[in-house]
Amino acid sequence: MPALSTLAVFCAAGLALIVVPGPAVTYIVTQSIDKGRRAGLVSALGIAAGGLVHVTAAVLGLSALIASSASAFTVVKLVGAAYLVVLGVRRLLSNDDVAVPELSPEPAEHSRLFVQGVVVNILNPKTALFFLAFLPQFVDPNRGSVALQAAILGTIFVAMAVVSDSSYAVAAAALSDRLRNSVRARRIQRWVSGTIFVALGATAALAKRS
Repeated sequence: MPALSTLAVFCAAGLALIVVPGPAVTYIVTQSIDKGRRAGLVSALGIAAGGLVHVTAAVLGLSALIASSASAFTVVKLVGAAYLVVLGVRRLLSNDDVAVPELSPEPAEHSRLFVQGVVVNILNPKTALFFLAFLPQFVDPNRGSVALQAAILGTIFVAMAVVSDSSYAVAAAALSDRLRNSVRARRIQRWVSGTIFVALGATAALAKRS
């Protein structure tokens, strides 16, 4: 178990990193503006679940493979980029501007959004490398199992990220609600959200190992 002083420093450092918007926050905010608060919150939970997958991979040492293999990194990067681009293109080609969007999406829609969030985060090799580089800095081999310490720290980080990401989702949805009854505003939302997804995909495709 990490020392309390280590946990305090870890939480402070993690919070400083979490509150700065990145690709995951951009994805969540886009979903929240596009489909409402619940969609944004479900997407945030999906991103968090994907984060736990990365934490598990880091603990098991699987992330080291991505870090050491240019081919593995490239494959994961391109698959993730393609997935984001497909989401963006589908959004751009959709034709749902006339009907007023549902304020309470169906459970099936929630499940789809959750899975999308998981996939988006899992297919981000930068997240894998982040956990692999960040967690070991706060692990003390003299305080017991290294794997257990890394798992605890990673879970705490993901929990803090959920709170931050959910706050972004709620704020974005509040702004979106004011524009929801405008057909023109919904059309602009569709184009903006689709373009953001495509841009995120392009950015992911150009990512380099560091």
